[in-house]
Amino acid sequence: MSNAPPPSRQTPFILALLGLGLVLPFIFYPVFLMKGLCFGLFAAAFNLLLGYVGLLSFGHAMFFGWSAYVTAFTAKEWGLTPEIAILLGVATAAVLGGVVGWLAIRRQGIYFAMITLALAQLGFFVAVQAPMTHGEDGIQGVPRGHLFGLIDLSNTMAMYYFVLAVFVLSLLFLYRVVNSPFGQVLKAIRDNEPRAISLGYEVSRYKLIAFVLSAAFAGLAGSLKSLVFQLASLADVSWHMSGEVVLMTLLGGVGTVLGPTVGAFLVVAIQDFFAGIGSWVIIIQGVIFVICVLLFRSGMIGVLAPWLKRRGITG
Repeated sequence: MSNAPPPSRQTPFILALLGLGLVLPFIFYPVFLMKGLCFGLFAAAFNLLLGYVGLLSFGHAMFFGWSAYVTAFTAKEWGLTPEIAILLGVATAAVLGGVVGWLAIRRQGIYFAMITLALAQLGFFVAVQAPMTHGEDGIQGVPRGHLFGLIDLSNTMAMYYFVLAVFVLSLLFLYRVVNSPFGQVLKAIRDNEPRAISLGYEVSRYKLIAFVLSAAFAGLAGSLKSLVFQLASLADVSWHMSGEVVLMTLLGGVGTVLGPTVGAFLVVAIQDFFAGIGSWVIIIQGVIFVICVLLFRSGMIGVLAPWLKRRGITG
């Protein structure tokens, strides 16, 4: 059975978050908020794998970056509408996730992590050489287009509310996944894989499905980011991006629904606030990470999770 709080107890909190999201662009710079939402979704997708299956991937930038490339290319070169371009990007990430997952889940621990890193680096070098990516220049000037032929996403506020809607729906879907019978099996695999096998579960199949889901939502985040910034570049598919999403998830709280989003906004805020000091921002980011790890062993939301659960806010 699921331990998720009753929907009636979650509704006020969900509505409060949604209301906050609706008014925030009138307080903060919308592009900053959209960046936080894109990386929040990326971290939530990564957390599905790390927090609920116990698999540490160092290659999620492959799905994030290649989905961004496909969405940017099809929107700019083929003139596809944004929803179709995004769907193609997500499909690409899901296919890559299926291939990488099928190869990687045969190993565990550090071996799994190294396989994902090696395959992601292969994807990076393909991106460097492939004509469609334009190498170090990236795909620039990506048109946002008209959503369903009706909503002009070149309008910043329209783009923000579209990103917010996709983020909220994705987070709700991931919440239902981890609190479904399927999600309970994932947690059982994370906690005691031999026991799950002894109970008759096809562990490899569950791991592969979780990996593909994680890759697909990471790809969705990458596709949205390419439209927000109208750019897809090598930075999206580099190993630095894979490291950043690990940092975001650990800061916010592994195995929590909202934690990765909080961690993502914290990292994005640090990068934005200290952008003027150049590469020193990495050192400041590292210091803040060490402090958070020492003070919040389970991440910021992880420390607050027991209090939130008693009030029916998180599952």
